[in-house]
Amino acid sequence: MHQMRLAQGSQRAQQFTLLAAFLGWLFDGFEMGLFPLVGKVAVADLLGSSAQPGDDAKWFGAIIATFLVGAASGGVVFGWLGDKIGRVRAMSLSILTYAIFTGLCGFAAEAWQLAGLRFIASLGMGGEWSLGVALVNEVWPGKSRALVAGLIGAAANIGYLLVAILSMFLLSFIGGVENIMLSLGVPKSGVDHLLDNSAWRFLMISGAFPALLIFLIRAFVPESSQWEEEHAKGTTSYWNQRDLIGVLGGATMALVIVWAWSPAGPHPAMATLITVVGLWCAAWGFLQPVKAYLARARTSGSLQSSESEVVRLMLLGAGLGAVALLGTWGSTQWAPRWAESLDPDKAHHAKEWTLIWISLGAITGTFAAALAAGRFGRKVTYSALCIGSLATALFFYWTNSGVTPWFLGTAFLAGTWTASFYGFFPLYYPELFPTAVRATGQGFAFNFGRILAAVGSLQTGNLTNMLGFPAAGSVIVSVYVLGLILIHFAPETKERGLPS
Repeated sequence: MHQMRLAQGSQRAQQFTLLAAFLGWLFDGFEMGLFPLVGKVAVADLLGSSAQPGDDAKWFGAIIATFLVGAASGGVVFGWLGDKIGRVRAMSLSILTYAIFTGLCGFAAEAWQLAGLRFIASLGMGGEWSLGVALVNEVWPGKSRALVAGLIGAAANIGYLLVAILSMFLLSFIGGVENIMLSLGVPKSGVDHLLDNSAWRFLMISGAFPALLIFLIRAFVPESSQWEEEHAKGTTSYWNQRDLIGVLGGATMALVIVWAWSPAGPHPAMATLITVVGLWCAAWGFLQPVKAYLARARTSGSLQSSESEVVRLMLLGAGLGAVALLGTWGSTQWAPRWAESLDPDKAHHAKEWTLIWISLGAITGTFAAALAAGRFGRKVTYSALCIGSLATALFFYWTNSGVTPWFLGTAFLAGTWTASFYGFFPLYYPELFPTAVRATGQGFAFNFGRILAAVGSLQTGNLTNMLGFPAAGSVIVSVYVLGLILIHFAPETKERGLPS
């Protein structure tokens, strides 16, 4: 009887699972795009008139970097939780974390409070990706997973697109909200507090809206049957809370790396040494939960997967992810800022139009990459994405000197290719890891690269000041050559499906 009910409701369950993951990642993308829109204004507001010249830029960079480190840590912490207590419960907690702490950002009174709240919010954001991808891949059948991966990859870029549209109409949006709040009897002083300085407080508080997703998840989204089988066998009991101490140490070292490359950091030679040592320590800490789990499972005699192979795939996946993340966060994410510098009078919404066309390209690319990987294979697709990303990014940087239709068209092409990886990874990563460590493994693989992306983003600013953005972007996108080398050592999983 129980199996009959599951069979009859399976299609509806699949749809609700995909909807929950899609909306979760869409809100993630919206929130990630929202802070660059209002973050500088927010930091300047919190620092007040006593701030020294350049303090707002330093704090803005620091908050972005701590966000990336938090997402990397959250991918492991909530992935660990998803493998221990189940995908659905852990995903509910991750969404609750990022929604509530994003909302609390609107009540920050100091810049350091905003940085701390963003860090905690990003823990949930990093976890939501790994949990949603694991759950969707385990619920949907094999032949549909390429299309589903494309949808998940497109979701965040739809969020970015909504931010770009909001940016163009921000003033009229604020005016409309003000009229509504006043008509509801909210005191004028309270309205001004929420809506002054580009309404950054109101927009941050609105970030708590995704918490409503929890009701959808808890009411309609089923737990993964593959995880339930692992739980029934008792293998989920080998996860232990004390292993997360390693993640804490890894996150600390990642923040030290970010500090080393910040304006307050030491000489570049010392920063390089700190980075090498710090990355090794951070990787060791983030890997600790899985290594400890596998050691306990091996001792009990229930381990089927090779411990060394799982760790190798986690590190290899992290390298593949780092290439994509560094390529976007260190180059194309700076394109709207470049467009704004080419249109100093800001009369044509150059920044917003650039983000719109890059986002439209990204939505197209994520779909195309997932479908291509499903048809032609994982390794050849990743190689093609690296070549296409390098070529279109360089084409974009070196064929433009002003914001014209050609500029927007080449921005679309660069966005199509450089963001296409985010449709590829939701298909490929789940195929690398067995069910027992899938959420933790792919959470590490995708999110550890954010640490390198944080360092790369800081270096883009330094390189831009020295060389100009086209040359700086060209240096950063050379990382795609490394991707062509790494994919040679990766397994082809096209015909293998999800390992049990």
